[in-house]
Amino acid sequence: MNKVILMGRLTRDPEVRYSSGENNMAIARYSLAVDRRGRRSNNNDEQTADFINCVAFGKSGEFAEKYFKKGMKVLVTGRIQTGSYTNKDGQKVYTTDVVIEDQEFCESKNASGDGGNSNGGFVPAAKQEPQAEVGDGFMNIPDGIEEELPFN
Repeated sequence: MNKVILMGRLTRDPEVRYSSGENNMAIARYSLAVDRRGRRSNNNDEQTADFINCVAFGKSGEFAEKYFKKGMKVLVTGRIQTGSYTNKDGQKVYTTDVVIEDQEFCESKNASGDGGNSNGGFVPAAKQEPQAEVGDGFMNIPDGIEEELPFN
């Protein structure tokens, strides 16, 4: 089984390209900074996060292009895919990417820094005007309905 679940912050805005051909498809590439669990560094030189490359295809790629921005905290699921290519200097380069199957937000837009909200990501619901209560809480049945109700 090849299943990956990651939660982290985007290190940059997604880089999106579209495939050529009859059915062009979005291909979004981004990397996530994922904290290493239980590791706190006393030394500022020590890395406490892993930077993991992700690639999303099709509708997932379009979603990433439209909604994902640098610094956002996201949750992704997918699978690890390895590959290799020869660069222009003739050296073989090995790659490891997470191919995204599902992706979602982990915090509100305000908590990610866009709104300057300092209450831990809690976004209060919009104020709603109290609605006037109607009778006993049941809908009135209009006059002229001759059919039986669908229950006993």
